[in-house]
Amino acid sequence: MKAWAQKSIGLVAALAMTVSITSVAQTKATDKLRVYFIDVEGGQSTLFVTPEGQSLLIDTGWPGNHGRDADRIVAAAKKAGLSKIDYVLITHYHVDHAGGIPQLLDRIPVGAFIDHGPNRELDKGITEKDYALYQQALATGKYKNIQPKPGDVLPIKGITATVISQDGNTIDKPLPGGGEPNSYCKVSETRPADQTENSRSLGIEISFGKLKLLDLGDLTWDKEMQLMCPNNRLGHIDILVVSHHGWNQSSSPALVDAVHSRVAIMDNGAKKGGSIEPLKLIKAAPGLETLWQLHYSEEGGPANNTGAEYIANTEGPDAGHGLELFAGKDGSFEVVNTRTGVTKHYAAK
Repeated sequence: MKAWAQKSIGLVAALAMTVSITSVAQTKATDKLRVYFIDVEGGQSTLFVTPEGQSLLIDTGWPGNHGRDADRIVAAAKKAGLSKIDYVLITHYHVDHAGGIPQLLDRIPVGAFIDHGPNRELDKGITEKDYALYQQALATGKYKNIQPKPGDVLPIKGITATVISQDGNTIDKPLPGGGEPNSYCKVSETRPADQTENSRSLGIEISFGKLKLLDLGDLTWDKEMQLMCPNNRLGHIDILVVSHHGWNQSSSPALVDAVHSRVAIMDNGAKKGGSIEPLKLIKAAPGLETLWQLHYSEEGGPANNTGAEYIANTEGPDAGHGLELFAGKDGSFEVVNTRTGVTKHYAAK
């Protein structure tokens, strides 16, 4: 065989091996559910990317601040390799959740919006203003609008996203693994019905193989009791996105203690959320291995905040660090603190 032919065959073989290695590497890189907890300074914005490449953004953070929150969302999307966001779920219409919609749409394409239906908080103020701006965006006809009901499964490939709460309603039948009597209802006080948009929050449970994650937006204490008592309709979960940024209006023992989460992630700000009682309750919850926080809570102070290694933004100037979660279908996952680069692994159970 001539030398040039041998070189050609060797080059083809090397190229084939490279393609094979690249293919395996890409498969390994995309076989996980990726979740980005974006720092929007006490609002909420969480980006999910499935192995199939579909994306779900829960809430858009605040308006103003020269587009700070929208820029942070877009940066997370680019880090995840996205050029558009397929679905944006708006839990409710308070400014720290829905206020960033117009700025987000100026920066990245969006396929569809998911919401709980009409705004119910007619305060003639900021909530109505933000809702009107959202309706203006929908009126352009550029975006599909989905308004699911409790029990519905959202059309997102790669995960099972089941609606738990919507417009003041909650699921009336237990999910798989749920339905047992909830002993923690006895130690949860009864509170008056909330009349704000918080109680209307569109909340979901995301299942990815054996992994379960719960995000109920700002669902209030009274609605948690409706959902969890007398029977726990959710069963146990792995990751709890702490409701209402860790404020006292949410996080009843009937929910926090009953779901036995392994990890809790609190999207609080330095001066917003992170109340002392929820911090104490969550840290002592049965089965909890780690509480992660987006910010050090000034109200919580040294005695009540989680360990510094589990806080994305410690005391000091705003740095915009986030938390990232990578999950496998076997139920294993890891959480990364982008401030330090430190990763904590949680083995499958």
